[in-house]
Amino acid sequence: MAGTDDAQRTVVVTDSTAMLPPEVAARRGIVVVPLQVVIGADVFDEGTGGATPDRVAEALREFVPVSTSRPAPATFLAAYDAAAASGATSVLSIHLSGEMSGTFEAALLAARDASVPVTCVDSREVGVATGYAALSAAAALDAGGSLDDAAEAARARAAASSSYFYVDTLEYLRRGGRIGAASALLGGALAVKPLLTLEDGRVSTLEKVRTASRALARLADLAVEAAGSQSIDLCVSHLASPERAAALVDTLTHRLADNLEGRPVWSGELGAVLGAHVGPGMVALCVAPRLASDG
Repeated sequence: MAGTDDAQRTVVVTDSTAMLPPEVAARRGIVVVPLQVVIGADVFDEGTGGATPDRVAEALREFVPVSTSRPAPATFLAAYDAAAASGATSVLSIHLSGEMSGTFEAALLAARDASVPVTCVDSREVGVATGYAALSAAAALDAGGSLDDAAEAARARAAASSSYFYVDTLEYLRRGGRIGAASALLGGALAVKPLLTLEDGRVSTLEKVRTASRALARLADLAVEAAGSQSIDLCVSHLASPERAAALVDTLTHRLADNLEGRPVWSGELGAVLGAHVGPGMVALCVAPRLASDG
């Protein structure tokens, strides 16, 4: 549980799309509420033992229907009330873009009935950028900051972060209705391999490329540009594309060594919920400039 004042303790809650490693969330006292993935007729919570990236990638390759679902407001309410029962006097709930999912709305609905005050933050991001925002909120609380300080830290970290991703095809984004401003590439342009980003909380086309190798090289350049001279955290994620991700990690570990200041590049498979919307072959990166309170 974050916060140093015994009279005022705040629990940070986020959702499974934030991609926080379980051990990191546990160490920082962050509660993670899972989204659901529907594969065929079966419903799974996102995470180990439920909907995993491998399970989703296999289903997509075999044309098994895959969809995703936000947590029910009752699930968030249970998390908030559990925090209160453990001694929390407030909750800070930080979630993926409300433009991309109903998760933030569900959190807001639950907050109305919670037994302690709940502040909800829409990160306007997806993936680990939301996770970094939650970590910054926890760091602000650990440094003695107030609930408002932590909420502002989460918003600032998310706003400063840059997320870029490459997909082999736009088809999965089209199926899920998450394509946003990238819809101009549909129709006869499905063969184009675009670089995408998040703009005002929605997927937007950044650039168009013709080959995966060019896309990876451009992703590396974009990361260097986004980092500038700042101290950063960096994450490279993928879905069923470990070789591409490993190559990008190796490149950026060297090119951004000064910015990373000895911190490792996080790397792993994209979560099952996000993976369901982008499909196998996807590679993404997030550059998250660190706040002074991050330590």
